Amino acid sequence: MKTKIILETLVLAAALTATQAGAAPISLQGTTIAGTYNGAASGILALDNNFQPGSNTSTIDPNGWEELEFFTADALFGIDFSNAGQFTVYSNAFITVPGDYRLVFDFGAGLGQRIGGFTLLDTSGIDNLPVLSMVNDHTIAIDLSHVTWNSEFGSFSAQLDAAAASVPEPGSIGLALAGLTGFALSRRRKSTPQG
Repeated sequence: MKTKIILETLVLAAALTATQAGAAPISLQGTTIAGTYNGAASGILALDNNFQPGSNTSTIDPNGWEELEFFTADALFGIDFSNAGQFTVYSNAFITVPGDYRLVFDFGAGLGQRIGGFTLLDTSGIDNLPVLSMVNDHTIAIDLSHVTWNSEFGSFSAQLDAAAASVPEPGSIGLALAGLTGFALSRRRKSTPQG
């Protein structure tokens, strides 16, 4: 009987430690995004204001129309976000003068899922990868300073991935189960009459 209890406990511990939560794409449908370019809200122009100065926010079209949501004020880059959480950055000039080209996009604290990372999808239009980073769980940064574009209107695309659900550390679960097993066995020994 003891062997059966110990084996069941070990199987349960193995099953719990093998559980992995995978990252999934984020839905951006209906999300309002605020952007900045090189640290300035005035450095980016948004679709919701017909790319006129004065607004750096745009809402993803709930009907799924694929349009650029943002242009940089210097007209070098266009940025498109999709309902499915993908984004594409387009170069609007074949030769981009070396300089600082940093974009930040805030999807708001009300975003349905936390952003956990990125998956580059298509980089055939560029050499030297962009630097993609997380500012927090609803804000991303894209540094294009070292990207070399292969053609006019060259582009790259990436997928925003949801943060994985937190999974307890396998060692903690195993240690807790081992302690409970030891406790149960010691109680069982004390309760059995000694003859």
